[in-house]
Amino acid sequence: MTTTPEPTTAPAAEENAARCPFSGADLKDFPFAREQPFAPPAHYRQMREDDPLPQVRIPTGKTPHLVTRYADVRAALANPAVSSDIRIPAFPAMGAGEQEAAARARPFIRTDPPEHTKIRRMLVAEFTMRRTEALRPRIRATAERQLDRMLQTGAPADLVRDYANVLSTTTVLELFGAPAEDVEFFRDVTRVSGGRDSTAEEVNAALGRLFGVLNAMVNERIEKPGEDLLSALVQRYLMPELITRQELLSTVGITIVAGRETTTSMITLGALYLTRNPELRDRVLADPRLWATVIEELLRVLSVADTIPLRVAKSAVDLPSGTIPEGEGIIALLAAANHDPNEFPDPERVDPERPQKHHLAFGHGIHQCLGQNLARVELHEALAALFGRMPALREAHPQAPLDVKPDSATYGLDSLRVTW
Repeated sequence: MTTTPEPTTAPAAEENAARCPFSGADLKDFPFAREQPFAPPAHYRQMREDDPLPQVRIPTGKTPHLVTRYADVRAALANPAVSSDIRIPAFPAMGAGEQEAAARARPFIRTDPPEHTKIRRMLVAEFTMRRTEALRPRIRATAERQLDRMLQTGAPADLVRDYANVLSTTTVLELFGAPAEDVEFFRDVTRVSGGRDSTAEEVNAALGRLFGVLNAMVNERIEKPGEDLLSALVQRYLMPELITRQELLSTVGITIVAGRETTTSMITLGALYLTRNPELRDRVLADPRLWATVIEELLRVLSVADTIPLRVAKSAVDLPSGTIPEGEGIIALLAAANHDPNEFPDPERVDPERPQKHHLAFGHGIHQCLGQNLARVELHEALAALFGRMPALREAHPQAPLDVKPDSATYGLDSLRVTW
């Protein structure tokens, strides 16, 4: 069990309060809303320029530090003194039920070495570029099938429900050999388990339903293994007792939930960006070689996993812009880092010729997203197929406000009505 860090000493807290204009009675409530979908909240720029490591108040009442500059975010996520262990009381869980439920389920993204190392090493070989490239034809087939259905049904359609969610969820379920008939079940589980307003009881119930489905699949793979990833994990790790069943269920569950949620958001928002920037859309359709660089830029600009890197300082953490005291929570803002003009000039523009490719959309360090290669393939195939079949795709109600998910850990839309 990880030792809980000692509370910050009074002198350190006083020094930090003097340095931070948002401290004490002036603490701002976090998270901030995005004023528009393709850029971080305006507060990020102000903090990055004037106070790059401020303390804020989050919905659970804790007061972690935000990390807003590119160099600081990169340094924080690579620092071994920065812990991902959600059992530490100061961990800046954003949701009311997140900390209690995750402390029980122990998803590997909320653990430190050696627990994290064991699980990550188990998965990393399955998400190499070669393995994910082999999935490209299947992903393209799913995209084409959904587009056939949309065209047959006719406009308008909901790009989230009818396309992005089906493609992302089907892809990750097929990877594990899970039945892909009920994609809305997995969307509902994600909505509850990743919702900041969900109670611990609601999160535990949602994860219980998910683990029940996965547990039945594990029993099937023990009796009759197949060619899917779950079969490989059962045969190589569970049956030789290298991992426990709980570790396996938690690992598969978080991979499905996180994989489908972020990719659904990226497909939807990436499509929306291209519909609102027709010159870029026409350019990439005329020269498909640009898709790879446009995908990287969309990942950077949109940064849908902005607040996923939640951490705790196990000891004082020295960053280029200052020191975060021992025992305090940390939220490394990926969108703030990816829009740092010192690293990415004209950061809000998707620039296919941008020489800087080292964005942090997938995080950094030992917790950098395992599924990033798969996400790139999915996003490429989804957008190329979508605009290849529907080059005139546009919002059905362009004057209506966007249906932004109100309390999700991942930035995205609940729905997007489109026509063509």
